[in-house]
Amino acid sequence: MLQDIFPHLYHCEYRRRAPEDTDIMILQKDRSLLLSKDTSCPLPTVGRIRRLCPQVLSKAFYLFSIDEKGFFSLANPDPERLFPSSLSDSASTSEGLSWESVMVLRERGNDWSAFGGALGWHLTNWYSLHRFCGRCGSETAHSEKERALICPVCGHTWYPVISPVVIIAIVDGERILLTRYNRNGYRRHALVAGFVEIGETFEDAVRREIMEEVGLKVKNIRYVESQPWPFSSSLIAGFQAEVDGDPTVHLNTDGGEELAEAVWVDRRDLRIEDSSVSLTWDMIRRFRDGSLFSSP
Repeated sequence: MLQDIFPHLYHCEYRRRAPEDTDIMILQKDRSLLLSKDTSCPLPTVGRIRRLCPQVLSKAFYLFSIDEKGFFSLANPDPERLFPSSLSDSASTSEGLSWESVMVLRERGNDWSAFGGALGWHLTNWYSLHRFCGRCGSETAHSEKERALICPVCGHTWYPVISPVVIIAIVDGERILLTRYNRNGYRRHALVAGFVEIGETFEDAVRREIMEEVGLKVKNIRYVESQPWPFSSSLIAGFQAEVDGDPTVHLNTDGGEELAEAVWVDRRDLRIEDSSVSLTWDMIRRFRDGSLFSSP
């Protein structure tokens, strides 16, 4: 999956260190990253950005490391505003850099740079959305001791937000329920999934999401595995559940429905439609191969 980058090691511990030219620089705006056309690693180095923006070393702050390579970002949430001439589209293009959707990274498969880039986008996006204190409105400052933002006026501390999500392989004997989102042009199938609400356990969220989306009752809910998913700032918990009673699907059609379809597919008829980076398709593959839980 996306986080499986062995033999490389991800180090989430907060450190205070200065950027070196061989480190990685994450520049983010909205859902885009400044990426290189280099096929071996699309993430620009600090040295490369420094040549475009000599001021970058005084503005950069530490995010995390993969092996000994540090990932850094900028204190200003808008890199184009901080360096309007050197990071313009024309200047970036001349250096082989361009603004690309962060989602292009998931197509790189099990690649340390894809995981690092997506995680860097998640953190940098969080910093940009918390530039001002949500309690008193003052501008926040970076903590010198931990990965956090501190309000210098009211003293409140803000930590990076991770949203819990459940994703469920709903099975009925030799069949698994595949869904497809109601989005224009989206053809890949998926599994029922959704964010955990306040006050819910994972198991409660599993039951609620399944009933809301496909109108089924389930039993024997069992945890399978988890995955950090930076693209939605989430930590996804995967579960398997068995249909309890009538397996007839009833799609939610009460306005704003998320799913275009939900169909039962026999284990022998499953086709892998996506790469191995997502928990969704890791669970579908495991069901096809018989390595998910069997019925008790």
